[in-house]
Amino acid sequence: MKSEGFATAVGSWRRVFLMAVMLHACAVADFSLSTSRFSCLNAQSLLKRLDRMLTTRYNKVNYDTAYIMRPNTKWTITARMNVSGMAIESKGIDNGHHYQGRSEANNKATLSMGVSYQGVALGLALNPAQLIGKYHDYELNLNSYSNKFGFDVIYQDAKNFSGWYEQDGMGHLDLPDGLLEAQTLNLNAYYAFNGRRFSYPAAFSQSYIQRRSAGSLLLAASYMRQRTTLDWEVWQQLKMTNVGLGAGYGYNYVPRQGWLLHISALPTFIVYSKTSMTVGDDRMSLRYHFPETIITARGAVVRNWGNKFLGLSMVYTYTNIGDKADLAVENAKWRIRAFFGLRI
Repeated sequence: MKSEGFATAVGSWRRVFLMAVMLHACAVADFSLSTSRFSCLNAQSLLKRLDRMLTTRYNKVNYDTAYIMRPNTKWTITARMNVSGMAIESKGIDNGHHYQGRSEANNKATLSMGVSYQGVALGLALNPAQLIGKYHDYELNLNSYSNKFGFDVIYQDAKNFSGWYEQDGMGHLDLPDGLLEAQTLNLNAYYAFNGRRFSYPAAFSQSYIQRRSAGSLLLAASYMRQRTTLDWEVWQQLKMTNVGLGAGYGYNYVPRQGWLLHISALPTFIVYSKTSMTVGDDRMSLRYHFPETIITARGAVVRNWGNKFLGLSMVYTYTNIGDKADLAVENAKWRIRAFFGLRI
């Protein structure tokens, strides 16, 4: 689901749904009762009031119209294809021996459809491989972009990993599938200082159109929580919780009318870290090592013409914690999206 505010979107669509149910009930009810007629009229009145509220909110101008504009249509229908992946890499020294390992989850592809009414949107995604039983991982993506505030929430439960491991004196070993499992939650949020001229939604939700080039300084906050389990020779589990704060920059480049190129980077330094490693029956806490970071990068290319648009967008999150003299862990999570939409 995408909207300019997730809570507002859920509340608005809940009211629309309830009004629709009431109107349907009125259509099939016996209108001989005055109470039924009153309920139908009342439901219609509330539905019209809700539509006026959404229209007022959609048409509110709190931005520089020379740089940003709203599409002059109410409905937007968007078809999307998403491809995402994840990788975990570890490095360190164990009893004087250097080691390094890397594991990658199977890439996930989904097809989705989204419908938006005056900036409030709902979407449905399907994974063809999962429907036929060839993919068993689970992933949830929730995002909300507005001109000033926005966030991404990504949760992944991945079991289909493949990878390798190297250690001094042992050479290169390929890890069989099914040994590694990881549950990961990533959250990143931004505040744009120049939200009157710079629009994140223009690049990622297409609820605005960027008319002229503009950039903005961004405040950023990040949260990452992960539990990784490796059942190989000795059972191992790594748990980490990290909170980061920082600042970055985003830029929307409009080379010509109808085109938009977006790039942004939000580096954050981890200000709170809690990490522990369990090997067999032994559990140890890992020391914080500066600088530990969470970096979120985004990019997009969008083409608008008439009542149609198409484009490509990318979100990439990178996290590094620990010390290579003991144990350092790097995480990479990415998603690429191709989309085509119609405004009605």
